[in-house]
Amino acid sequence: MVQIPNTPTSADVARLAGVSRATVSYVLNDTGAVRISEPTRLRVREAARELGYVPHAAARTLRAGHSRMVVMPAPAVPAGPLHSRFLGELQSALGRLDYTVVQYGALGLQDDESARAWAELRPVAVLIPGTGPGPKGVEVLKRAGARAVVTLGPGRVQGAHALLMDHAVVGRRAGAHLHARGRRRIGVVVPEDRALDVFSRPRLAGVREALRGTDATVTELPLDYTESAAARLADRWPGLDAVFAYDDEYAMLLMRALEDAGLRVPVEVAVVGAGDLMLGRLLRPRLSTVRLDVPSGHELAAFVDGVVRDPGREPGVRAVLNASLIHRDSS
Repeated sequence: MVQIPNTPTSADVARLAGVSRATVSYVLNDTGAVRISEPTRLRVREAARELGYVPHAAARTLRAGHSRMVVMPAPAVPAGPLHSRFLGELQSALGRLDYTVVQYGALGLQDDESARAWAELRPVAVLIPGTGPGPKGVEVLKRAGARAVVTLGPGRVQGAHALLMDHAVVGRRAGAHLHARGRRRIGVVVPEDRALDVFSRPRLAGVREALRGTDATVTELPLDYTESAAARLADRWPGLDAVFAYDDEYAMLLMRALEDAGLRVPVEVAVVGAGDLMLGRLLRPRLSTVRLDVPSGHELAAFVDGVVRDPGREPGVRAVLNASLIHRDSS
């Protein structure tokens, strides 16, 4: 019969380190209320590592009245390379601030129902991509102990801190650039994937806004992200002399289809993407793009930590997305 080893306790750590259980708790919970010398802290941590002791998160939550968990609901749209890199940096930065980041997939849950699911975890903070739940959902999270509810998307929700990401600025940069380059018949790719509407529709609106009152026309170009769909669009190209292709991936897909159809880039059709992916720089002709300027994961982690430490702070709105045009060979 296999003998299951006893789970080490804080008392075991205290005995090995030669300190009290209270000292172990202060050190491992990183409590700053009590002054403890650095040699003692090192001794306690070394004893914990030697014994394989891990603090009980639920017990710590009961003692503190809140957890150190930050819930990040999984976004509804596919995560591209930029988003994945940003998430990795944010999780790392929150970890260094002693938070545990949990990504929560709430597939099939709607609006305030998703907020109730997140609240069951008793997080200290919830960072929501997109619009998220409504005011009632935010209130549910706060009553469950969430000190910070932060949305990261195109709009705000009453009761939550809003970090606004209005993607119309991306379209404005692309449209203004193409017009300045002498292009007047401008197409805008709008992905067929409806999950991307939260980004694609504001980008289309931004192009229209940039060209309003000029002699340029804007044509919406629905496109599925497949080689065959790009080839069909290129084969029946509607006489446009430029295209803002939503992002770099769609731009590279369409640019290859245009070249295959005998349309020269940028002589006959200028192409601009968005995202500034490295592959776009390696492509020939090199891809012009709109670079998205967003806060680093470290900045966002510091913001979340600040709201957690000051839960009475009035929810505010802060615009966090800017964009700049990188002119290369394709336009």
